[in-house]
Amino acid sequence: MNNLYAAILFGVGTLSLAATSASAAEIFDAPVATRQADEQGLQVAIFAGGCFWGVEAVFSHTRGVTSAVSGYHGGTAANAIYSRVSRGFTRHAEAVRIAYDPSVVRYDQLLQILFSVVADPTLVNRQGPDRGSHYRAAIVPMNAEQRAVAQSYIRQVGRSGEWSDPIAVRIESHRRFYEAERYHQDFALRNPDNGYIRRWDAPKVAALRARFPGLYRARYRTG
Repeated sequence: MNNLYAAILFGVGTLSLAATSASAAEIFDAPVATRQADEQGLQVAIFAGGCFWGVEAVFSHTRGVTSAVSGYHGGTAANAIYSRVSRGFTRHAEAVRIAYDPSVVRYDQLLQILFSVVADPTLVNRQGPDRGSHYRAAIVPMNAEQRAVAQSYIRQVGRSGEWSDPIAVRIESHRRFYEAERYHQDFALRNPDNGYIRRWDAPKVAALRARFPGLYRARYRTG
């Protein structure tokens, strides 16, 4: 596990940039090499990074994100229900579809949050305590511009030398996104004392606040 990721996940209370390596800070803070076009109006992004409760919670606390919806991406409509997806055989990933204002938060900044707060980018088909292909980390570009930025950022992080293992985050072609059951939506907001949320997801939100204070907002964005 990367030292920066470990510090974020397990040492949120003492996390500081001074405690991380300079190269790690530079990689996560540097703009991607690909120039991003000026986006107009709200944009949509889809990310997978383990259990969607935590992914949704982190991006719901991100400035510029106007909605975050948990759901399933990569499989068919017939199998887009939790009881089937959770078995790991439907080709879906637990994912979150967000709408964001690019004048407040850029797509590459969302990728930085995905890599450094939400998910360990070296893990294959698992995150935290969860195992299975439905917990894979993935980026789903919605257009050619997002794909170019994602490819550039993955190359940039892969060349950083911060990980002994290769970057495993996948770029997947966009397919239909299926919203998850109602009880999964805003789960962290509605269940702050849930044991899983306290152990695995609340630290990620705290890491967002510590790592990206300019992009953190205390109020949870629902929708």
